[in-house]
Amino acid sequence: MKQDIALQLINVGRSFGATAAVKVISIDIAKGEVISLVGHSGCGKSTLLRIIAGVETIDSGRVLLDGHEVDGGCFVEPEMRGVGFVFQDYALFPHLSVRDNILFGLKRHSRAEALTNAEDVIRRVGIEHLLERFPHTLSGGEQQRVALARALAPRPGIVLMDEPFSNLDQGLRGQVRTETLSLLKSLNTTVIMVTHDPQEALSAGDRVVLMRSGEIVQVGSGYDLYDRPASAYAADFFCVSNKIPGICKGDRIETPVGNFLRNGGATEGGAATVHIRPQAISISPDRGEITAHVRERVFHGETEHILLAVDGLETPLRAVALDRLPEGSEVVRISIASERVLAF
Repeated sequence: MKQDIALQLINVGRSFGATAAVKVISIDIAKGEVISLVGHSGCGKSTLLRIIAGVETIDSGRVLLDGHEVDGGCFVEPEMRGVGFVFQDYALFPHLSVRDNILFGLKRHSRAEALTNAEDVIRRVGIEHLLERFPHTLSGGEQQRVALARALAPRPGIVLMDEPFSNLDQGLRGQVRTETLSLLKSLNTTVIMVTHDPQEALSAGDRVVLMRSGEIVQVGSGYDLYDRPASAYAADFFCVSNKIPGICKGDRIETPVGNFLRNGGATEGGAATVHIRPQAISISPDRGEITAHVRERVFHGETEHILLAVDGLETPLRAVALDRLPEGSEVVRISIASERVLAF
């Protein structure tokens, strides 16, 4: 195995009774890489995290950490794997101070080494002022930092994070996520972060792993998955689109709102579907190729979400406008950026 590979999953499978939670998954993860593991609830992402940690054993395949097998032909206990875990609810011990919570995971170290490791991570995470306090006196962001410090104190090669920011308020979530990932990257720590939030997955990971029904659907950068989704499922996961029926004719798909280049796969004269993201629709009082009737407007501050009725379509188009329409606009003109239309 190459020295820059931190984790290798080879044909890994795990079932619970008749339910296959993870189906024949293979992936290599590089040292220092941040992976966003994303998918709808029940897709197997948390089970996969537990397999890597050693909390779940596999039914088939192999798991290798730093080139050494930890599950498959042999099994290495979780505490011997050098893996840190940050849980969704932080799982701090309520009867222990912040200092003792961090020291708890260092019992295998000498007292001197434990104190050195703890002091280093406490300084890096910036929680020196919290050491004598107890978890119930901390804010959500402070608890998250303590949980991270406890996971980092044993100096793991890999940190697993299961929905680590979901309990934080929206305004705080982005700030804490940025600070946390910046720290982990500075330590060259490999991170696998489970999330159900598409925007968080796209913004946080060096690579995004999209799962569905126990399988990996697509792996790539955030730009890859958003701009070049491999399937309609991947396209819809990251942005709910307008689905427009059409007919294949030559290299185009003809629809009531225009003709678009097709990706292949459909037969001549056969049915196809184009996915038009709301952001691909431009709205103007008087400029555009298509006439539309405004059915609903919802103001979101920086943007306005608009429902548009178009002749030939049974369902109104959803559009997102950066520039507000004049009050009282009922009939508008729209244009669709064809290069941003996805055809399946």
